[in-house]
Amino acid sequence: MHRVVIYTDGACKGNPGPGGWGVLLQSGGHEKELMGGEPHTTNNRMELTATIEALRALKGKSEVDIYTDSSYLKNGIERWIRTWRRNNWLTAGRQPVKNRDLWEALDTESSRHSIRWHWVRGHAGNPGNERADRLAKTGMREFF
Repeated sequence: MHRVVIYTDGACKGNPGPGGWGVLLQSGGHEKELMGGEPHTTNNRMELTATIEALRALKGKSEVDIYTDSSYLKNGIERWIRTWRRNNWLTAGRQPVKNRDLWEALDTESSRHSIRWHWVRGHAGNPGNERADRLAKTGMREFF
């Protein structure tokens, strides 16, 4: 199976405000960068969008290591999403899950791959995370 390392990040100027997302994909000595943005969004939406777009960019079923500095993303996909689905997309407090559209898209995209999720401290010198952060900020620039 194809192995891929992915670094994702989201950025927002104001929260909500203009936002961007960035992705660094690495596989077999090759690298690919992806980025984009939205005029009015939140940091959490950009973190989710980065990961969804990274997984959509993969051509076939892959073994994937995803590195994120978002605890919201990592906890959501590893710990909370199964309960949200079971509870018809309501939180433990019986409130609608925020960003449900993106969580459902991430759930669909991640089901196609074998994924290991890794949390990294943001802005701490991790080269892949720093590149994803720069891409996210670049993706946001056209909106402010």
